[in-house]
Amino acid sequence: MSEELVAIAKILRTRGLRGETVAEMLTDYPDRFENLKKVFAVSPKGQKTEIELEKFWFQKDRIVLKFKNFDSIESAETLRDSLISISEDEAVELEPDEYFDWELQQCRVETVEGRQLGKVREVMRTGGTEILVVEDEENAKRDYLVPFAAAICVEIDIEDRLIKIDPPDGLLDF
Repeated sequence: MSEELVAIAKILRTRGLRGETVAEMLTDYPDRFENLKKVFAVSPKGQKTEIELEKFWFQKDRIVLKFKNFDSIESAETLRDSLISISEDEAVELEPDEYFDWELQQCRVETVEGRQLGKVREVMRTGGTEILVVEDEENAKRDYLVPFAAAICVEIDIEDRLIKIDPPDGLLDF
């Protein structure tokens, strides 16, 4: 098993009296829960615990997760804010031009002319084109918002952790 983990859900709160939890889905592949048994709960402090998924169901845009041996509100409460993760080698195979958010995070971003902008802090999902939030290398209080579109992000090198962009006029202006 790979040591790298991929988060697929984040526990938001408990639900009911039997240890159920409500989670935000962090995967574009909700059907992946069908065959999951063992997952890792990664606490906000980074502690990893292997747990077993007993059952799940979808509720609006969230997922309700019930884990084996978490049978009360009190026991489920210990999972609050934990990331439910799987090993990287269990991740869904993507198309050649698709990337996981965690692969893009911390990539350096520069223009095709070589201007260093900073590193990707997060990938924002807006319902349309994803947005790379790039921390300004020179001013930590500023972020660049770069649409993750092929016309703008012209070169993506995950191995070297580098994204080259060809920004349209005005994109990098404040």
